Amino acid sequence: MASSSSCFVVIFMSTLLQFMFVSASTKHIDAICQHVTEKEFCVKSLTAYPPAASATDELKVVKAALDLAKSYAEKSRKFTVKVANENPNLKKQFMECGASFQSIIGSLWSATKELTIDTMTANYDVMVCYDHTRIVKDSIGKNRDEASKTIMNMTMMMDKLLAIAGGATELVL
Repeated sequence: MASSSSCFVVIFMSTLLQFMFVSASTKHIDAICQHVTEKEFCVKSLTAYPPAASATDELKVVKAALDLAKSYAEKSRKFTVKVANENPNLKKQFMECGASFQSIIGSLWSATKELTIDTMTANYDVMVCYDHTRIVKDSIGKNRDEASKTIMNMTMMMDKLLAIAGGATELVL
């Protein structure tokens, strides 16, 4: 009998701790998303991203938001390099797009490092990323091929994720 009640206590406590962590991360996710125009997209994106959903404090959620944007920029960069090698006629444009995504990755990496040093600079690093999505849009926005359309869709998604990253850095200003 004693072992079953001990087992119950352990299960109860582990369940309770899970809810406490989810509650803490949800509070911080909601705080970030208050700074974002598309709040529903923000909440869904961050709660679906395990590092954000399991974060136990504000700084961890903010870093997770930046990491989410950074990982998507890396995915986008890899795709643009791949299609650049497959499309000789558009290679120059696609490589320019790849370079823009690489710059976004660098800026987001810098923003993450600045979070505990200079939050204004961290926020600025995120905002600079929009210059690079503008370069992509200007470079291939009028193209009609499927690869360009895919990159444009990825760029629009990148803008949404940058809005979340910006909201995250605004939270710590």
